[in-house]
Amino acid sequence: MRKNRQIAVVGAGLMGHGIALTLARAGQYVCITDPVAEARESVSHRISDSLRTLGEPEERIAKILKKIEVSNSIAAAVRDADVVFEAAPEKLALKQQIFAEVEDHAPDNCILASNTSVMPITGIMGGLRLKSRALGTHWWNPPHMIPLVEVVCTEWTEDAVANDMMALLEDAGKTPVRVQKDVPGFIGNRLQHALWREAISLVENGICDAEAVDTVIKSSFGRRLAVLGPLENADLVGTDLTLDIHENVLCDLESRTAPSPYLARLVAEGRLGMKSGQGFRDWTEEDAAALRQRVARHLTRLEGILLD
Repeated sequence: MRKNRQIAVVGAGLMGHGIALTLARAGQYVCITDPVAEARESVSHRISDSLRTLGEPEERIAKILKKIEVSNSIAAAVRDADVVFEAAPEKLALKQQIFAEVEDHAPDNCILASNTSVMPITGIMGGLRLKSRALGTHWWNPPHMIPLVEVVCTEWTEDAVANDMMALLEDAGKTPVRVQKDVPGFIGNRLQHALWREAISLVENGICDAEAVDTVIKSSFGRRLAVLGPLENADLVGTDLTLDIHENVLCDLESRTAPSPYLARLVAEGRLGMKSGQGFRDWTEEDAAALRQRVARHLTRLEGILLD
């Protein structure tokens, strides 16, 4: 993979700053922009803090920061770009507007990538003049610590474009997975929210409380998920046993196609999770902070193991 490519990142928030530091850390030049002045002014400091969390020494941090430029406009950021990553809020009209502006100023051979968790890439990119160079890249949060990036192809995406993106991400130390069909939620969030749907249903139907759900997952199959995927597990125990289990349990799993009324009621009552102090469980500020710190320590430790 060629180094010192020109990468533009549109959006300097949590996702954008992580994408920028990941690519600069891998030896690419990055120009990052954001419409909010405060985000532009603070992004270098936030990148430095994230690099320290990853264990980078100060000398190395200084070298990485030299590869990152902060621009006041999309036009300036993308003018010479080989690849553009959009990392704006999850609003379709906003993303469409951004890419219309990007296409007005970026070179015609520039790859255009939208970072979104669930929105169909076809809807975001459908109005472009050159649709064949556009795709989705779903970076997981935090993007500089979670290896996976889902590379989402539309019906128009050229194979060469997808292959180039896969190679760029692999060179940056990511684990890219190609999503051949543009479906809502791609792969990861479809799997994750299928689990969440059943978890909510168990609580909604009085089978157990929220703490029991989380404890069961963390203390059983959650422990092996990082090294044993569900289909590997099915092959491990045998597809015949898997079929027997499915014949007995699938008929009783939650299958509604709309959000849970229980979840809707929590939102209507203002029980919005940690930010309001109540959600599925009650949260003090200390409990919420402890959980965030536990997750950060876990991810940092895993990052260190991967680097070793």
